[in-house]
Amino acid sequence: MPTRVMVVDDQAMVRRGLRMIVESEDDMVVVAEAVDGEHAVASALRLGPDVVLMDIRMPRRDGLKPTRRILEQRGDARVLILTT
Repeated sequence: MPTRVMVVDDQAMVRRGLRMIVESEDDMVVVAEAVDGEHAVASALRLGPDVVLMDIRMPRRDGLKPTRRILEQRGDARVLILTT
């Protein structure tokens, strides 16, 4: 079973690039993309990704509080924090 990944970044080009990298691996699949922390939490709780690639700098809500919420509700998920 492939590792299910969610990509969270406010920049579409970054999301596309990360999706291409993840999906170039045979054992990984992107199950969702989110443009901010609020969408990330909702999608993570609904879809249950194994790994979340989380941008730390986003509008409306940074990646820290959403990361905490995801881990509180889905402790089996792993979050990789990204920043530029």
